[in-house]
Amino acid sequence: MATFFGEVLSVYSRAVEDDDEEEELDENEEDKQIRRELEEKREVHLNWTPEVSEVLRSGNKLQCADFILAVGHNAARFLSVYVLTSENWDVVGRASLWNERSRPAAGKSSEDSICVFYRNKDNPSVLICQVTCYIAEDQLFQWAQKVFDCLQHRGLNVTVLSDASVADYKTADYLCSSTAPFLRSLHTTAFSGQPVCQSLEQPNIITGLSAAVLNHCQVHRIAAIAYNCYSDIIGPDSVTMETYKPALTRIGKSIQLDSSPSTDILRKFVKTTDIQSNLYI
Repeated sequence: MATFFGEVLSVYSRAVEDDDEEEELDENEEDKQIRRELEEKREVHLNWTPEVSEVLRSGNKLQCADFILAVGHNAARFLSVYVLTSENWDVVGRASLWNERSRPAAGKSSEDSICVFYRNKDNPSVLICQVTCYIAEDQLFQWAQKVFDCLQHRGLNVTVLSDASVADYKTADYLCSSTAPFLRSLHTTAFSGQPVCQSLEQPNIITGLSAAVLNHCQVHRIAAIAYNCYSDIIGPDSVTMETYKPALTRIGKSIQLDSSPSTDILRKFVKTTDIQSNLYI
């Protein structure tokens, strides 16, 4: 519409405006529904054995004095080779999840899509969890909260073993290849023990599930320590795995390490591949 002075004013119908608002509202509701479905799909699920489920349903929590979490292939395989080879461990639960990089195959239980919980037969207060799958950022807090909601916090000690690349380690000094692998530690204020290695220097940080667990323990005043093993080898490596051994010495008699695992066991968990130079790709 034009005015006397030549201005052009936009004219719109109220009915059209109402239709646009309804379409926008419909789109918002559709977006919310998609978001809810995606959140449900990305939910972390804990599946315990009937015995443990009965304890949790009764309102009680698992009595746990030592919780050992292994994050990464070398950390998880270290426990498989040096701890879980004995028959004193039972599988008591699994955590399953879905994300862009962890997609369980239909009808199959894949090592790369689940986290496994073990409990010591002789000492049920010792719990171990191996995590080799990728856990997305939006699932980290959820994983930590759900797992620790099942555990008794009083008297609980948490030890986290995690893999890290030496390329991510920041230092002012030259780091020669003979130095790796090596351990660095970071612990909560409630931790009163003596770390078996030096603390993680600034500006280095711990990330991923290890950081989420350490943060959860700090907030809830749980004694926890995380050991990062920095290695220059990609994939399972026997030397890197052995570097974790001192990290479990403080637990004492609760964990019995196999000091000299058989060659067959090592071959089972360490896949030997051709070593390639990274100078030429």
